[in-house]
Amino acid sequence: MYRFLWFSVFGLLLLAGYSAGCTGGIPPEQAKELEAVQVKEYQGEKLSSITDFRENSIAGPQYVKPDDYMLKVGGLVEKPASYTYTEVLSGFQSYQKVVGLDCVEGWSVKILWEGIRIKDIVEKAGVLPAARVIIFHAYDGYTTALPLSYISDNNLLLAYKMNGVVLPPERGFPFQLVAENKWGYKWIKWVTGLELSDDINYLGYWERAGYSNDASINYPFYER
Repeated sequence: MYRFLWFSVFGLLLLAGYSAGCTGGIPPEQAKELEAVQVKEYQGEKLSSITDFRENSIAGPQYVKPDDYMLKVGGLVEKPASYTYTEVLSGFQSYQKVVGLDCVEGWSVKILWEGIRIKDIVEKAGVLPAARVIIFHAYDGYTTALPLSYISDNNLLLAYKMNGVVLPPERGFPFQLVAENKWGYKWIKWVTGLELSDDINYLGYWERAGYSNDASINYPFYER
């Protein structure tokens, strides 16, 4: 009988521990955060590592402080807006998608990206009828553009995680465009601005150097 009573009391304590989150009485805000571990496989599909990228940005990695960051949404919109890093993460639904990146240098990676749909961000600002493209601006001055219809139809993401890990500075923290089925130079890192425009012929950094503005991986990237 005493043995049964001991197990009953132990069981109640165990249940109480689970209902409290098994923190052992330590408030969650005092819990220590462990280093994130990247996902190597997703739904049976093997993923590349976040270290499989080559550094090829125009001005080297940018180190953006979360507290200083602002994402600006402007141009042909009804309500221009600015969001802090936290406001982007908390104000929009997040999604996951495995997408491969093909670089013009000849290497490729396949990554599980997590981010916000760009169309959700710009629709909240109210897209004006004349808008045809989104011009992306980056912290280092880099720019590129994609048709608004392509962005919406393909649910392109503004990613803040890769393989379950927050983007490292080298990979574009706080946000990188996941421009699926486009050559790597469309995958702009350190995104700071989304500018809605009617300029369908806008040329970004590499496009001005002769790279294809369409940038489809099904065709050569260099037009000259």
